[in-house]
Amino acid sequence: MQQVIRSAITDIRTGFVLRRVWFALAAEDIGDQHRRTTLGPLWLLVNYLLFAGTFIFLFNPNPADHSYPIYVATGLLVWYYLMEALSLAAGLFQREESFIRGTTLPISVYVMRTALQCLIRAAYGLIGCVMILIMAGVAPNPAWLWALPGLALVVLVTPAMITIFAFAGAWFPDSQFLVGNFMRVGMFITPVFWSGAGETGLRGALYYFNPFTYFLEIVRIPIVEGLMPHAAFALCAAITLVAWALALYLLGRFRRQIALIL
Repeated sequence: MQQVIRSAITDIRTGFVLRRVWFALAAEDIGDQHRRTTLGPLWLLVNYLLFAGTFIFLFNPNPADHSYPIYVATGLLVWYYLMEALSLAAGLFQREESFIRGTTLPISVYVMRTALQCLIRAAYGLIGCVMILIMAGVAPNPAWLWALPGLALVVLVTPAMITIFAFAGAWFPDSQFLVGNFMRVGMFITPVFWSGAGETGLRGALYYFNPFTYFLEIVRIPIVEGLMPHAAFALCAAITLVAWALALYLLGRFRRQIALIL
């Protein structure tokens, strides 16, 4: 096991040395996706505002509740980031097959390229989220700083989850379709624009037994309620540790075999 972990750490260390490579590749991905468009990457901001605006105006149970736009804006920001990261991860090794077979780049380069691409896209969503908070007339307060550790934890778990889903997609190619469909449905069974706190039955189960709920809450609750969600943060930290342990095992155990698996 020590050799497996050492192998994984070696891959990650080498990938970090090559950080300019995955920085350049991620920036190129964003540019290629919006090549020859008028707004360029600003379409990412437009898309976020359109979705957030739709949920706010159509699903607000109480128009007089000024906290609902904040609830949706923050939840949608985190959800879109996680949804894109996991959806791209499931087909990552298939998309990079030619590079994996033809180069000696460490696997972590492909993982970090995807993670950084999602982070860049989420930065445009963050701008939209701030715009909605300003339009909602929300005044920033020191309690918002509690959202920063939550954001950091969401970013920290991303490479581990991408690694896990990428290996799963390599072994089971149907995974990319299963994950894609699940994440689309997941938007409606995850409290992105509805709340199940205090509820029972199916709605309560979807709220309390959904791990995505807690990753949304560690960012959303400090902004909406001005509180630090200690229990949610502890659970997310535990999930992050387990995810990284599994990711390190997969990376160390199978990184040299991935070209043969594809």
